[in-house]
Amino acid sequence: MERLQKVIANAGVASRRKAEKMIAAGLVTVNGKVVTELGTKVEAKDKIEVAGLPLEKEKLVYYLFYKPRNVISAVSDDKNRPVVLDYFPEVPERIYPVGRLDYDTSGLLLLTNDGDFSQKLTHPSHEVDKYYVAKVKGVANFAQLKPLEKGIKIDRYKTAPGKVKIISTDLNKGTSIIGLTIHEGHNHQVKKMLEAVGYPVMKLKREGYGFLNLAHLNPGQARKLSFKEVQELLNLSKKD
Repeated sequence: MERLQKVIANAGVASRRKAEKMIAAGLVTVNGKVVTELGTKVEAKDKIEVAGLPLEKEKLVYYLFYKPRNVISAVSDDKNRPVVLDYFPEVPERIYPVGRLDYDTSGLLLLTNDGDFSQKLTHPSHEVDKYYVAKVKGVANFAQLKPLEKGIKIDRYKTAPGKVKIISTDLNKGTSIIGLTIHEGHNHQVKKMLEAVGYPVMKLKREGYGFLNLAHLNPGQARKLSFKEVQELLNLSKKD
């Protein structure tokens, strides 16, 4: 038996958190009866309906996507801007992004229809490393960047310690390329961290997610994750 919200999430209808809201709102029935209690457990034989529609279990799928710049990390956009799902027209499953990347940030983004997988990787308690490469204004020196390795205060919180390195500098243009590894995912966090130590971000790219990277992919391309990779990501989140 599994919890109702997990079954709904695994069917690709919504994330587990949104599934919980649907249950609480009385939008879910099990064997013809409205269920509003979170944590209710169901069996494979149970007939589940969400907002009057029968729940059909989808095959669980997992994709690694190289998100281009100026693309929204969402399934739709009310301003008709490009979204990540535009790059998956032939995928029948109802996939969605695991976390997000800013509109003007490129790089590694995971997509799935597995709500449990998504929650495990995005929950604050699961500290999966994410590696970013940023082009910044200013000729970087490590003394100025070092506070990032202890954690700095931005907005109303202090960041967890990060790992930072100077990849290159351009004295003529007054710019630098900086690598930064963090495990948190606050809004615009990398940009705010670098700007806080005096290096405004000009371009930002996420090149790593745990052990995953963008090898052999160009912007706009994707590949399926293997069963082994999915299991390793889940094990990584458990370990952290």
